[in-house]
Amino acid sequence: MTKKVSKSRWGGVTDSHDILDGLAKVYRVKMSGEVWQFRMYIREEKKDYRKSLKTRDLTTALERGRALGSKLLGDVSVGKKVFGLTLSELIEAYCDERERDVRAGNIVAGRLVTIKSQLKHLLEIKGDKLKTSELDRNSIFDWKLLRQEQKGGVSPTTIRNEMATLNHLCSWAYRKGMIEFERFNFETLRIRPDDFPSRDTFTLDEYERLFTFMRSFTAKSRVEDEAERRERMIARDYVLISANTLMRVGELRQLTWNDVRRIEEPTKDDMGKTVTPVHILVRGETSKVRKTREIITRGGNYFRRLEETYGGIKGNELVFRYLDRNEKLGHRFWSKYWNLLMNGAKIADYKERNITWYSLRHFGISMRVNSGNNILDVAKMAGTSVSHVEKTYLKYDQKRMRKAILKGYVTEDGGFEDLK
Repeated sequence: MTKKVSKSRWGGVTDSHDILDGLAKVYRVKMSGEVWQFRMYIREEKKDYRKSLKTRDLTTALERGRALGSKLLGDVSVGKKVFGLTLSELIEAYCDERERDVRAGNIVAGRLVTIKSQLKHLLEIKGDKLKTSELDRNSIFDWKLLRQEQKGGVSPTTIRNEMATLNHLCSWAYRKGMIEFERFNFETLRIRPDDFPSRDTFTLDEYERLFTFMRSFTAKSRVEDEAERRERMIARDYVLISANTLMRVGELRQLTWNDVRRIEEPTKDDMGKTVTPVHILVRGETSKVRKTREIITRGGNYFRRLEETYGGIKGNELVFRYLDRNEKLGHRFWSKYWNLLMNGAKIADYKERNITWYSLRHFGISMRVNSGNNILDVAKMAGTSVSHVEKTYLKYDQKRMRKAILKGYVTEDGGFEDLK
């Protein structure tokens, strides 16, 4: 190893030693005093890698320099970027991994859409050109404030869910050796019971208007094109099946006729109304919570009507599909007919209130509970928890409280008395 003292292209060098056959240097500069520095040119990334060796002893500096240089050469040989991926590249790699989870059935496609939306906020706040090497545990400590500055009115539960996704990204990148810390530190987020979102839905009057409008919506006298009318009939029966089965959007749109296990004969409910029970298997791979459940619910007559609309069915076909092929109905179909239905039912503010196809599930759950059904039974049918039903769906207003206190207590022998 030969000692060199030169005015190199880096300037200010007072002492310099080549290592690793000249691929790197250990050197001193005026600004660092007697502390040895390391430098290596990374040809693949066209940048100099510099780092303090944190020692004044030459022997130690040479030893540390060789170790560091060997590590960098090893990283380069396996295609690892020495200076780190950009934040955009990191997120792209993570989303590719989650795509594999979708294909394997570990998460539903809708969950991936949510993940990408959440990570888009990180890119907007930190910049897609930011190097992952510039991130540390506290880089987004004030995430709540950052998001509120970006977009006012973001709910605490939305922020909490975003934090969970960001830390999943972080732990994944740490396992892959892309970053050097396992979790982000976040400012403590306190969520009150009132902060849980209450999903907006129809009033009884609005649903009644929708139900009434759908009669003319599919009438032959109103729709001349037969293909258009049949599509409207599919949209109509989707509304009624969704409100009756309490199924999630993703579950219902992936339902096949094989999953419709049995449709019973019509019978009377406790109000004397004719209902047609139907047995449905909700497969775990189609469900947000990844759990299979079997339900018995109303609405079998709507499934039978759909069979007639399609002119015959096969077991492996989707219940809601295009008329001429077994493919899921696309965004254009759902958007077109939702707008027609909402305008026809004269629900003018449905966009502002975020009334969507999902609101039919919410309406069905709310009506089941408000009709006096056991919350546990409703939760089992809907494939969710009792606490989730209470926090997300129930609006326990004074009207329901009054109804509760006027409900009597029935003793084991059939007697009726007040609670004392």
